[in-house]
Amino acid sequence: MGRKRKAFAVFVPALLMAASACNDVPGGAAAPLPGGTTVAVDAAGNVQHYTGGRTSPPATEQPGDGGGQNGGQNGDGQMPDMPGMGGDGQTADPSQPAVPDPPDSGSPDPGSPAPGQTDPNQPGGGGQAGGGGQQNGGGQNQGGAQNQAKPGPRADQFVAIRKAPAVRQPRRARTASTGTFTSSCGTNAGQAHSNPDNVIVAPGVQNGAHHIHDYVGNKDTSAFSTDQTLAAAGTTCTNGDQSTYYWPVVRLRAGQDGSDRAGQSQADGNTGSIVTPAKVTLQFFGNPRSKVTAIPRFTRIVTGDAKAATNGPANAHSQWTCSGFENRAFTDKYPLCPSGSKVERVLNFPSCWDGQNTDSANHRDHMVFPDARTGQCPQGRKAVPQLRMTLAYNVPAKALAFALDTFPEQGHDPVTDHGDFINVMTDQLMRKAVTAINGRRR
Repeated sequence: MGRKRKAFAVFVPALLMAASACNDVPGGAAAPLPGGTTVAVDAAGNVQHYTGGRTSPPATEQPGDGGGQNGGQNGDGQMPDMPGMGGDGQTADPSQPAVPDPPDSGSPDPGSPAPGQTDPNQPGGGGQAGGGGQQNGGGQNQGGAQNQAKPGPRADQFVAIRKAPAVRQPRRARTASTGTFTSSCGTNAGQAHSNPDNVIVAPGVQNGAHHIHDYVGNKDTSAFSTDQTLAAAGTTCTNGDQSTYYWPVVRLRAGQDGSDRAGQSQADGNTGSIVTPAKVTLQFFGNPRSKVTAIPRFTRIVTGDAKAATNGPANAHSQWTCSGFENRAFTDKYPLCPSGSKVERVLNFPSCWDGQNTDSANHRDHMVFPDARTGQCPQGRKAVPQLRMTLAYNVPAKALAFALDTFPEQGHDPVTDHGDFINVMTDQLMRKAVTAINGRRR
């Protein structure tokens, strides 16, 4: 396995320079990887990752559209549905009472400072980072183009949670699958498992994400992981779930990064001390219109767009909210929470499977969101358990105090939040999850 990893590590970087997380659209001539996975390369040097013997996109895929046959599943930039919380102008299910605002603590909402306020961590108060621009990875980013780290975040991107729009969802039908299944996998305390890789989008490329990811679950995950190494690895999950769950870290901007990756992170524009989540909740929900079927083992699923600040919000599905205020959320603002309330990131994943593929060229077309208004999967799709990651943080309710790790050119914009999941549950554990969800159990 060691020789295979080394050969893979030499082969892929020659074809790919740091594919953008959750957004690049590869395709082309194919080459096999260990574990029944295939890598295909197009004329531009982009890489696609297939499993199950595929060497090209299925006929229904449209690489490059960032969402495939999405048929209304939030491809218009709307926030994704959150089971139990109302959606897209629809009246909330009367059997599912809305989450009320918590009692006022007596302290005023933390307010946003004037838009002109700048991040003190940015030299020159918002000028070019590093007095002329920090270089990304030695001055190169994606295909050899020079790229400077964009200053950010901005003070006007921090807004009191009471100003956030309401979160809604479709009504549940009688045929809905309303159970939940939870994996308890820890919080990655002490940065026990973190790296700047992204094995889904940039396999074989070290620092392929250009920002640090937190990992829980599977203990093997890195740029060089394969289906075999993931299946053989241990897990932090108490129920034996070997799945890989990961997301970009949050930092306190005024803190110090004492890790051995501090130099690379600074070059990529990510500075400050990494905050361990106070709580990580990993839940799988059903579909508001139908029963769910199993997610195949080794299926890759992504949510959000790590380059939404420049690509636009079409795939920006992540939500920022506060504990006790989960009935409202932002996609493009950091929330300022009242005293006693934690900042929460809610990452809902797509849950309508094409019935054939465990991955696709753009890592989206094989698994899309249900219709935002009805909750129905598009015709020909199968509803599978919907993963929701909820990440809670104790951070100051102050503009510019904290920010998300991002690609250098994304300026720590909250709209770029995203998450990644590789299902490595055994078939037995997945059946248990499906049975609980369809049986309306928790």
